Parts: sequence; C-alpha cells; structure tokens
Amino acid sequence: VMCCCGPCAMYRRSALNLLLNQYEAQFFGGKPSDFGEDRHLTILMLKAGFRTEYVPDAIAGTVVPHRLRPYLRQQLRWARSTFRDTFLALRLLPELDVYLTLDVVGQNLAPILLAISSLAALAQLLIGGSIPWWTGLTIAAMTMVRCCVAAL
Repeated sequence: VMCCCGPCAMYRRSALNLLLNQYEAQFFGGKPSDFGEDRHLTILMLKAGFRTEYVPDAIAGTVVPHRLRPYLRQQLRWARSTFRDTFLALRLLPELDVYLTLDVVGQNLAPILLAISSLAALAQLLIGGSIPWWTGLTIAAMTMVRCCVAAL
C-alpha cells in the first residue's frame, strides 16, 4: 500500500520511533511541509524496508467534507501530496508490486497529460476554430488506462 490513510493506519511503535525525526521534519522545496503526512509516513516506512498491508475487513471512521469547497481543498492537498511524495518513492518503484507501480505512474502522468491535452485543444480552438481529434483520443486513452489499472 502506497498510502496508509491516517484514520485507518496502525504502526509498530518500534518502526515509528526509528522514523519519527524524518517524519516530523518534512520539507519540500526548502519549506516545511504540513500536508500529506499519511502518505509521507508510508513512503518513509517503505524506504526503511518495512512492509505495508491492506486489511480488507478493518473498520475505521473519519470525517469527510460535506460541502464542495472543503472537498476541493482536500483533493488539492491530496494531489500535492501525491506529486511530492512520488519523488520520494521513485527509487522504490522497481521493488514494488506491478500494480502499485502502474498506479503511482498513472496518478502522476494522467493529470499532466490531461493538462497538456486541454491546453493544446484550447490553443487549437483559438487559432484554428476547431479542437483536434487526438484530444478526445488522449482523454479516452487515459481513462481506459486508469480503468484497467483499477480492474487489476
């Protein structure tokens, strides 16, 4: 598991004590980082050689946003965390399960490809008055890849 979600995660005290200083001193781009701590801790655990597991019958509760604005803020925080911690996890990818590798690559490439496709389509629309066919093809391909990864 690449991200042990905060309210659902449990750690051995001995493992957490070994990584506590690194965990508390999160920096990104030279600035203290205060988002994505659950993903960051998971990556630190994996880098230290510990294993993470998904327990399908575990039950946990959490608070979720009930309005659009807090939901969008949450999604932005999660996206920032995903991008930041992917750089920490790059060296781990060859050692991980193929599914996790595809998922990490997809989480990071899909938004970039979507942004490039959208900007190119907008530029083409402004310059030529039409949207290129490959924009729809790119978006469909990204959707199919994500669906296939999820289906695995």
